[in-house]
Amino acid sequence: MDSGHSRVPSPSQLPASFSKYHHPYFTSAEVQHLSEKQRGKLSATQEEKARQQACGFIEAVGSKIGFPRKTLATAQNLYHRFHLFFPRKDFNYHDVTLAALYVSTKMHDTLKKPREILMVSYAVRFPELAAKSKSVGGEVDMDPPTAENDRQRLLAVERLILETICFNFTSKMPFSYVIKIGRKLKASKKLIKCAWRLTIDRRVTFFIVVHLIFISERNYSHRTLVPIMYPPNTVALGCLYTASLLTTLEPPPSPLVEAQLDSRVATILKEKGDWERTYMAEAEDLEEIAHVLIDLLIQAAQNPSANTSPRTPASPSPHPSPRNQHLSPVGTPQPPPIPYKADQLIRLKIMMRQNEHPLRPQQPLGSADPSELYNGNDIAMLGRNQGTVRFLFGPPGIVGQGV
Repeated sequence: MDSGHSRVPSPSQLPASFSKYHHPYFTSAEVQHLSEKQRGKLSATQEEKARQQACGFIEAVGSKIGFPRKTLATAQNLYHRFHLFFPRKDFNYHDVTLAALYVSTKMHDTLKKPREILMVSYAVRFPELAAKSKSVGGEVDMDPPTAENDRQRLLAVERLILETICFNFTSKMPFSYVIKIGRKLKASKKLIKCAWRLTIDRRVTFFIVVHLIFISERNYSHRTLVPIMYPPNTVALGCLYTASLLTTLEPPPSPLVEAQLDSRVATILKEKGDWERTYMAEAEDLEEIAHVLIDLLIQAAQNPSANTSPRTPASPSPHPSPRNQHLSPVGTPQPPPIPYKADQLIRLKIMMRQNEHPLRPQQPLGSADPSELYNGNDIAMLGRNQGTVRFLFGPPGIVGQGV
């Protein structure tokens, strides 16, 4: 971790006390402004590659430990949020991802000690050392001073992550919304499963099999910035809408009734109507979510080699101890190739653009200019001990109204 992020106003310029408000979601204007500010000399493409690399690392380490979906998804969200406030060049992505994973385990009561997370990360980062390990669980024999330095950096970044969320440990996931809303819309079980897989915290690959649409468990929506831009009910609806669009590319053989129900879901969600008030979402937002998800699919289709996760060698012991099962270095199965061609997905995007609604104007909370909301002492006070900082669990104008 570099010291570049500490180039802030001197203590004499900072107020004696300061209130920091938690912003659960950001508008597209805010995300664009903050991303451009923190990416430095990186291009947007390079930033996206760095983001996917970090999410893949969280996926590999979390899967090896055995964390549930919600822990991995929240860790990826925390990573995205962290780099809206802190420059990428000032932090090693291993430190940030592992700290985000550690904070997520606290939020979902799946706690592991930092050393346990670090040991598993070493097995992912250094598979050749894991293969030589004589430990039953495949634990990498790292130099103690190195491991301790890594642990201290993890804890230092943890503090910054906690401050970026204002110590608000509330985390709402879209998983349950997909099932409940899908049933309410009378979607088929296949479509609901497809949409649910779109929301899970791994990279997406698709298989269309007879009577089944299966999306393998790889990060998708949580590899993007969608979950920090929209509430979980909107993300769920966006995934249902995207799934219904994808079924039109290569519809599986299924009963006509099911096909009609799934087609009806897309028809309902692409038009404005009473459903927006019922589910507290906007058709324009669903279209934007669909574009983001399909863009990620296009990237995966165009560059399959970048769609893999770190792989580790087989366990040196055929019967690893159940007590150390979370340290087992058996590699995560590699995802199969996406069956859709990039040109199919591009044509789908073109068709969507021809019939989409005008973008809904979005203003940041409490300000017409996103830079006014996040410039100055708001960021300067993060991670610093000067003055007194009061962390509030909601944005300005909301705190005190049940928050």
